[in-house]
Amino acid sequence: MKARVKLIDGMAFLGESGSGHAVVMDGAPEYGGRNIGIRPMEMLLIGLGGCTAFDVVQILRRGREDVTDCDIQVSAERAETDPKVFTAIHLEYRVSGRNLAPAKVERAIELSKEKYCSASIMLGAVAKITHSWTVIDAITDAEAAA
Repeated sequence: MKARVKLIDGMAFLGESGSGHAVVMDGAPEYGGRNIGIRPMEMLLIGLGGCTAFDVVQILRRGREDVTDCDIQVSAERAETDPKVFTAIHLEYRVSGRNLAPAKVERAIELSKEKYCSASIMLGAVAKITHSWTVIDAITDAEAAA
């Protein structure tokens, strides 16, 4: 796996992934940025959320659960002094589907946390990571009209 980060202007950088995708990152104005892109530390939280969301949905679908949506709110606290590492991270999962088994959703989250999500395992070495989850029963428009 490879990536490249190149200075664009001021404190703005273009990040390019080995798979051919790009994202603009920028620093806060107080650090010389112009606020034209996402902060690098925010990218870490998005990466964590994406990693575990991928796991949870894949595990549930392999278990024949009818998942229709997975929304994860990620919140974090950072150390006050440099290096300002994450000290606490909370992942709030909202998993939607038809007749989802709550025990299977909980197990999928645990498997992601303990075995599959590389980002969670790496960040968990420096930050306390907590989880909460809600299962939402998705009904079709036809079922709602009946």
